[in-house]
Amino acid sequence: MLSVLSSCSLMPKKTNAGYKSDPAKVNAQLGVEYMRQGMYAAALEKLNKAAKANPRLQLAQVSLAILYEKLGEDDKAGKYYRRAYSIDRKDPITLNAYGQYLCRQGDLDKADKMFLVAAKNPLYRYPELIWTNAGICAMKRPDAVLAGTYFRQALKRSPNYVPALREMTRSNFSQQQYLATRAYLQRLQAIAPLTPELLWIGIQSEDALQDHDAVSSYTLLLKNQYPDADETQTLIEWERRTGER
Repeated sequence: MLSVLSSCSLMPKKTNAGYKSDPAKVNAQLGVEYMRQGMYAAALEKLNKAAKANPRLQLAQVSLAILYEKLGEDDKAGKYYRRAYSIDRKDPITLNAYGQYLCRQGDLDKADKMFLVAAKNPLYRYPELIWTNAGICAMKRPDAVLAGTYFRQALKRSPNYVPALREMTRSNFSQQQYLATRAYLQRLQAIAPLTPELLWIGIQSEDALQDHDAVSSYTLLLKNQYPDADETQTLIEWERRTGER
């Protein structure tokens, strides 16, 4: 969902010359703003007006697709994604959003093609977002090697991109690559708080590496910062079992 709602710099801006005189663009932008705020009924009204005024306005079509996904109407979402894609098959915003939709629908090969075309567009300012989405989709195959390739592409373009660092941590842990898991967790911890899930991953990784000090450090963080988290309860049960050995 981030493709349209976060990449604001790629959308028409209200202050652009001629923008205010174009009702379709005005309504499309208002629809996106309403969607950002969770005002879905108002967003639907404005986006429908935009699409009716200009059926070739890609922003209106892809925004309607995203909105219908949010409303749980996948069939309608698919219809509008296909319309947006037919208007411009190289638009990175549409390709990224459509790729995520296809991935959620299980059409992994087609989703991968969408992501790759979008990621290689030099005009798109957030390639790390697309590469990360491609990696998440690759994990559904599951293909941890391909996913890792995509996540590294994301980090090559933005070394501190937190979503990619998180996914690399998960991917390496799933492959029992504990030294790599440690490295990515340390990079993450330097720039963002670790979630309960990642702290629990850290505990298990350091236990496998037999670094008891690191286990104790992650354990303390998890218990103190997230006492009610499911991972904390799992940790307590794990401690009980290991203490009985």
